[in-house]
Amino acid sequence: MLTGITAKTTKAIVSSAVPIVGKVLGDAVDTVLGCGIILKNAVGLVGVLIVVGICIIPILKLAILTISYKLLASICEPIADKNIVSLLEQVGDVFKIFLAILASISFMLIIGTTLVLKISNSGMMYR
Repeated sequence: MLTGITAKTTKAIVSSAVPIVGKVLGDAVDTVLGCGIILKNAVGLVGVLIVVGICIIPILKLAILTISYKLLASICEPIADKNIVSLLEQVGDVFKIFLAILASISFMLIIGTTLVLKISNSGMMYR
């Protein structure tokens, strides 16, 4: 809200301070502030996409490890001891828990980033 009030004040000061071209300069200030908002939103979108890209790689690695250990346990079941098969299945289950934790934390990070972007835009809607 403070940013919207600041934008209105800046536009009013520029419009009234310069006698002949004040209105044009006031509109130019308004346009520059609007472009700043668009630029901030674009940078925010790129930031969210980068966060998604950073989070997706460990999620895929954990998914591959989970599938690998479960597949290895099913392949070793006819030829290996039950304890070894049980160990491999439990390691797969641990990786599945890690995968769920990582996916939920990544989701919360993305939601938090978008909320910060949304909150920072709310001040400019009063301009």
